[in-house]
Amino acid sequence: MTKPHAVPPESTPPTVPQLDVRAAEPPAADPPSTGTGFADRPPGYPSALVWLRAGILRDWRGVLGAFVATWFYLPVALLLAFWGGLSFGIVGLFAGGLGADDQVPQVLRDAPLIGSLLESFLSRSGGVLGGVAGFAVGFLVGFVSVLVLPWIGGGGPIPVVTGLIGTVAAAALIGVLYTLYRVLLEPRLLVVSGARQPSRREAARLRPVLEDCARRLGLPSVPRLLMEDDPVLSNARTYARHVVVTTAVLTEPDDEISALFSHELVHWRTGDEITSAFVRGVGLPLTLAHALPAWLMRTFPHPGTNFVVFLFFWPVLLTMRYVVLPLHARDVRAAEYRADLGAVLSGHVEAMRRILERRLSFETGRSGWDEAVCATHPPHELRLDALERATVTGAPTGVAEPVTVERLFHQPGPVGTRRTWLLVGVLALVACAGTGGLGVVQWAFFRPQAAVEGFFSALADRDSEAALGHLTDQGAGTDTTLLDRLLRGEGYQPPTDVEVSSLERDGDKATATVAYRLADARQTATLTLERDKESTAGLFHGWRLTGGPIALNSSIADPGVRLNGVELPVATEGPPLVLLPGVYTATGPSNALSETPTATVVADPGQSAATLQLTPVLKPAAVEAVDAQVRAWLDECAKQTVAAPPGCPFRYYGGSAQKVTWKILEYPKLALELTGPASAQVTTPSETRGRVQVSGTTTYFGTSSPFTDDNALTVTGVATADGDAVTFRPASDD
Repeated sequence: MTKPHAVPPESTPPTVPQLDVRAAEPPAADPPSTGTGFADRPPGYPSALVWLRAGILRDWRGVLGAFVATWFYLPVALLLAFWGGLSFGIVGLFAGGLGADDQVPQVLRDAPLIGSLLESFLSRSGGVLGGVAGFAVGFLVGFVSVLVLPWIGGGGPIPVVTGLIGTVAAAALIGVLYTLYRVLLEPRLLVVSGARQPSRREAARLRPVLEDCARRLGLPSVPRLLMEDDPVLSNARTYARHVVVTTAVLTEPDDEISALFSHELVHWRTGDEITSAFVRGVGLPLTLAHALPAWLMRTFPHPGTNFVVFLFFWPVLLTMRYVVLPLHARDVRAAEYRADLGAVLSGHVEAMRRILERRLSFETGRSGWDEAVCATHPPHELRLDALERATVTGAPTGVAEPVTVERLFHQPGPVGTRRTWLLVGVLALVACAGTGGLGVVQWAFFRPQAAVEGFFSALADRDSEAALGHLTDQGAGTDTTLLDRLLRGEGYQPPTDVEVSSLERDGDKATATVAYRLADARQTATLTLERDKESTAGLFHGWRLTGGPIALNSSIADPGVRLNGVELPVATEGPPLVLLPGVYTATGPSNALSETPTATVVADPGQSAATLQLTPVLKPAAVEAVDAQVRAWLDECAKQTVAAPPGCPFRYYGGSAQKVTWKILEYPKLALELTGPASAQVTTPSETRGRVQVSGTTTYFGTSSPFTDDNALTVTGVATADGDAVTFRPASDD
């Protein structure tokens, strides 16, 4: 038996023209040999490649069915469609039964007779209709989702096309490898399945018949003959390199054995097993999934077993039965009609007719696939009808084409013509050039190194938009206008002398070690990258640096703070301030009291935050101005002739005093501490206190006496910037 493919049986047999049977040639003196060339291939093929090609490319329908059913997950689609239909059907059943009346327009509901008829109809059938509609919708949604969802979100039509091409290539490769596996390991596989070498008695009985049939069919070689111990069922199966017959065949008449061998030799010569093996290989996952339930039903033939197996494996069984096998069966049927003509050509038509009339099949299979394929053989009556039409005599000369070896075994020809090979070469050259060009583009512009180099190049060009485009997180709410002004402002220094010293990639993630110069120092950073999920032009997947811009932590929230000459918003306004890697020049506000020295903000690549710390300092002129104001104030206080000058930092605490005079012996040395950009606390340290002398007379019991006293002098207060001037306010004014 050849390993046919599955295709739906046709209601009528293919038209077989009336054929003349050319007389068989007399037996040759030398017996045919066993196989030729690679893997004992049949004769008539210039090379093993032609033999494999002829079988692989013959049944495109079976290959297409196996490919679609397996690689588009039809069993999964059926399973999801069933459960989706069941779920939607239950929802529709209740929704239709409970809400059908509400869907009737009020006008129809109020109409005589019609309204009552509609309400009665919907109340009794609304749930059923809703359930049927829900099941149909759920089934369709579940089925289509499995077929469509894997191809959605690929970034355009090109990834879909390339994915489909890759799937086809994978299926074809698996099919070819499986075919080679079946051909090369066929002897071992048959031995494992129970076949054995014929004994000397069996060989003496069957070998001459097989060789005689081969000579009559014009075959210079025969396949290897193996036996299977089955004394009840007369069975024969053809493989790529072997013909396996059961021991029950030994009891059959010689002419029926000859008809049987003629049939199997045609299967062997036309490479039907190669075709079947390739179809199985293309759908290998589905074939393996189908093997288990088929083995269970074959090993335990019971209705209960069949029901349980079907309950668990029905998606696979239905897919194989109604998709793969029907498409494959067309080639199988054609192969059976063709193989029957082998008995016509070898002169054993009557024996073949008796076999077909007496038996349901002489080619039962051992595996579930074989049995399924054998079940698609044409009905025996149609095969008998084809034999009768092929052996009708008396046809007018030239009307019917005779059955000949040349017609039965078409010459496969070379692997390809010169023009074909030239076209294949040109296409291969174009494909290689195109693939090479795409690879060069991918290597130059879309590898991880290119993303790192592009990011630092954008910083060197002061292009904030391009730099953000190389980051996975571009900062939601980032003021891109401000960021662009910061990069283009004076004082910005991008990283220079950038060098990617190492890069390690793990799937869609990569880690790069980058050396660079920043703030006149050589530094190193470790950056992580991720591969883009979306493609460019539908072909190229680039890389991005993980993370986003660097947050700026600033302790200054006052107006007037600038980076690279660009004034920053106060901390409570707008989105958070972020920076791109580089060195920034920061300046703060200045007034009559204080000034802010220029500071440097370093934003290192790979860091998450940078710090801006501006510290205002007193202006020397402001200190001198405060000191002058304090001295003038003290001088005014010293001019007063009272014991306690109001608002002054000194007083006399003795008894009643007259003719009081004050004299500043030593002015205090003040200390100023900024409490803000425009205010400072004025104090007098203990070690720099001044001295004031008070003199006068005191009256005690009517007697006046002069006095002189020295006291320490301290001054406290607040100095503030008032426009272009500094104002001192003594603490005693509070």
